[in-house]
Amino acid sequence: MPDTAPASPSRAALLLAFAAVYLIWGSTYLVMKFAVASMPPLLMAGTRYGLAGGLLYAAMRLRGEPRPTWRGWGHGLLIGICLLGFGNGGTTFGVLYLPSGTTSLLVATVPMFLALLGWLSGITPRPTRWVSLGLAAGLGGMYLLAAHPSSAGVPRPGHPEIGVTLVLLAAVMWSVGSLYSKKHQPASSPFLSGGMQMICGGVAMLLLGLLRGEATGFEFAQVTTKSWLAYAYLVTFGSIVAFSAYIWLLRVVEPALAGTYAFVNPVVAVLLGWAFAGEVLNFQMLSGAALIVLAVVLVVLGGRRKKPAPTPMPEAAVEA
Repeated sequence: MPDTAPASPSRAALLLAFAAVYLIWGSTYLVMKFAVASMPPLLMAGTRYGLAGGLLYAAMRLRGEPRPTWRGWGHGLLIGICLLGFGNGGTTFGVLYLPSGTTSLLVATVPMFLALLGWLSGITPRPTRWVSLGLAAGLGGMYLLAAHPSSAGVPRPGHPEIGVTLVLLAAVMWSVGSLYSKKHQPASSPFLSGGMQMICGGVAMLLLGLLRGEATGFEFAQVTTKSWLAYAYLVTFGSIVAFSAYIWLLRVVEPALAGTYAFVNPVVAVLLGWAFAGEVLNFQMLSGAALIVLAVVLVVLGGRRKKPAPTPMPEAAVEA
């Protein structure tokens, strides 16, 4: 019988996908701060993902992708609520109470939750010694980076515990949604699936924002040009490009490996916060960034498992 296993993704495709989730998502923490400076947080995030998801879904359907089933929409709703409703919604609120760099550091707990919850649920193997060492190095780097967080530019100062709780809850729910999506895909196409998840998650955040009364007293005239530019960047690059790349990576690599973006995002976020928002950057932060890069290398290389050698067929079976 011919081999019908799907072809492995090319190295170039993997590099581009990881670059998208590493670099683009690393920049979104600062950009979200610019957006929510004059926009209601949940309405901003909900319309952002609803618009991006609608555009991606329409593009895939026009290219001939089949109409999703109701079961597929059910999977898309659950994943969208976990990844975007809780995950991105909690992070969007987090940047109201925390510096963008600190917010990204808390999100860096995602690979730990992915590795632990994936192992406990039986979806992924037990973390190897090198992966465990990489996770420990990542925690050490995060500690160095977060030891003295800056409070410059925080829209709602004085309540960091609210931000910490929301962002950690977001990290847990993002991990749950990522693991669920490993075996419950809304559609065969990862890009159609991404569009469905963004539509469902965006609608959920939009409804919650309306229930919170975010539309009361809001006027488009109050939105600044900087916020509009940030919003456009989040829709195109942060949502369509990077989120689609992440959904694809979840299909072709281990969840903990896909989640290593959370180790690199803090480095990008801290550097951008220092360059454009006046956040503190010192030797301690640079040392933490170096540890985080080391952690990525250990998790990526240590998570690669050798494929077992094929078992030779008995002679009688070969002859048959």
